Amino acid sequence: MSLFVGIDVSSSDFKVRILDERGNEPVKRLRVLNDQPGCEQVARYLSEACAKENVDRLVIGLEAISVYSWPLQMFLAEDNSLASLKPQIYSFNPKVVANFKKAYVDLPKNDWIDAWVIAERLRFGRLPESSQVDFRYLPLQRLTRFRSHLIEMISREKNYFLTNLFLKFSTLAQGAVFSNTFGATSESLTLDFFSPEEVAARPLDELIDFLMEKGKRHFEDPEAKARELKEAARKAHRLRGSLLQPINLILATSIETIHALEKQVKKIDKAIEAEIRHFPNTLISIPGIGPVLSAGIIAEIGDIRRFPNEGALAKFIGLTWRSHQSGNFTADDTPLTRTGNTYLRSYIIQAANLVRQKEPEYKAFYQRKFSESKTHHHRRALVLTARKLVRMVDALLRSNQIYTPHGNRGIAN
Repeated sequence: MSLFVGIDVSSSDFKVRILDERGNEPVKRLRVLNDQPGCEQVARYLSEACAKENVDRLVIGLEAISVYSWPLQMFLAEDNSLASLKPQIYSFNPKVVANFKKAYVDLPKNDWIDAWVIAERLRFGRLPESSQVDFRYLPLQRLTRFRSHLIEMISREKNYFLTNLFLKFSTLAQGAVFSNTFGATSESLTLDFFSPEEVAARPLDELIDFLMEKGKRHFEDPEAKARELKEAARKAHRLRGSLLQPINLILATSIETIHALEKQVKKIDKAIEAEIRHFPNTLISIPGIGPVLSAGIIAEIGDIRRFPNEGALAKFIGLTWRSHQSGNFTADDTPLTRTGNTYLRSYIIQAANLVRQKEPEYKAFYQRKFSESKTHHHRRALVLTARKLVRMVDALLRSNQIYTPHGNRGIAN
């Protein structure tokens, strides 16, 4: 006898409905607050329902909505009263539940119905193993996802900085002088000079000394760079003095924010490197993939054995394509599904872009797909390269072996 439990989760409460194998509700529905006593109530409710119905299998489903369901998931997985049943806990992508609900065309929209739909999806079966929660990887996953959050914040802040830099020193923002606008010399120039007019008015010798000091003598021809800087300052747009003062304050504050965020990224990187030591990491042996990127991939995949094959892993990532065929017609251009794990898809595509620059086999594959593409050459070639990389990632994690370059495979150690 099995019971299927659908739980609709919000930041304030849990709504729980239970279905048996025939689709009937053997017990009344339950609503409790989203707090520790609420988790305890849900556990007692499930334990009593299982005892009443003489159940030997308990399947629990929730939607993966932010972190609101995490405390309940962990509590139910570790609760002693349910331990003998070894509850299977599934965390569904909301799209999976929404698409399943479309089969019931007359259902209204409310939280109780959503809980019922989740339970019905569990009862329907064919549940992907990849939806089961593996709590061992959650600490690593929180760190790697937070790092992604910090990187996004840095990117947004840099873009905001560039818009204000354009107002102060338009040619500098356009990259007319320095290849890296956020390099030490460029940042010092932005902070140390009030306006482009001040730069243009400075004697050439002083600008050369400035570049030598801030650039730590990395400029091959500091005099030529100083002349280039004076010319860029001369061509830059001019702002009224009343506007320059607040713009300078904004730029200085923005740079401080960027530096603070970058400092936090370094701190998180150290924590990630410490956490990843708890898991086998053969992905770091792949040319181009470092400890942080490999940690992100492992954190999202979890135990590779929950995927029956690399095709299931690719589907979980969202690197699959829907065929479009009707009668004698088959479309040449098929869209990427994009319904999988967005974090993992981003990590795999980033990794593919790095690997194809380091590994000859992947470089040749990328170039071949680039030349075959009719449109969006780089994007299409990179995504196809990422799909090829999925096979390698799956093989290395499944075998727990390090990467062997193509030309060395089959050679005995």
